[in-house]
Amino acid sequence: MTRLFRVIDVETTGLPTDEGGAAVCEIAYCDVIVNGEQAYVPGLPTAIFVNPGRPIPATARAIHHISDDDVHDGASISDACCALCAGIDDSTVFAAHNADFENHFVVEPVRICTYKVALRLWPDAPAHGNQVLRYHLGLDLVAEHASPPHRAGPDTYVTAHLLARCINEGRASIDDMLRWSSGPALLPRIPFGKHRGSRWEDVPIDYLDWVANKSDLDRDAKANARHHLKLRSA
Repeated sequence: MTRLFRVIDVETTGLPTDEGGAAVCEIAYCDVIVNGEQAYVPGLPTAIFVNPGRPIPATARAIHHISDDDVHDGASISDACCALCAGIDDSTVFAAHNADFENHFVVEPVRICTYKVALRLWPDAPAHGNQVLRYHLGLDLVAEHASPPHRAGPDTYVTAHLLARCINEGRASIDDMLRWSSGPALLPRIPFGKHRGSRWEDVPIDYLDWVANKSDLDRDAKANARHHLKLRSA
């Protein structure tokens, strides 16, 4: 059975939490074909400039270097989202590296987050951005298609090859990836507080209990603590 996975990426005018929100200024996709248990990337990404209907702030331009002139004649977001759906069917699965971000901006739900999957498969990687993982895993990519980073086309190209690697290693099923992606990011180290930088398995159990059951920390922090409490009680 052959199945299509469509990796997407958006570049934006800012963050969804910014005052007034944010808008898309570039969108891209790159496909992964899964035939049986083997995955491959059949071609290059498709990238589309999108007119965000507002100026692009300098803080956003400093990341992706997209200018107002670049997007002046860009597509509408509705037309760009329609382009994302070209050639798909009901079995197509959308993926992204940090799917929670992409899901703020696209209509079709992104169901596989390669960031959350990579945290599970390669917890000891030095970091889990897609470009770091590209080099850490030794992905054999054409440099001109994988750069520059923080542009929608190259990012989907890198992430598509990362997704293919996740599938081809055979250590996780598609169902595993879907389940992991729907939950919190399972962080290898604690990103806050007095144990910042420590591995979860190295901190006292009463600290895990405090994080999980008594703190006012966010959902991901509590979920990580509960996960490690469960591991210790097994």
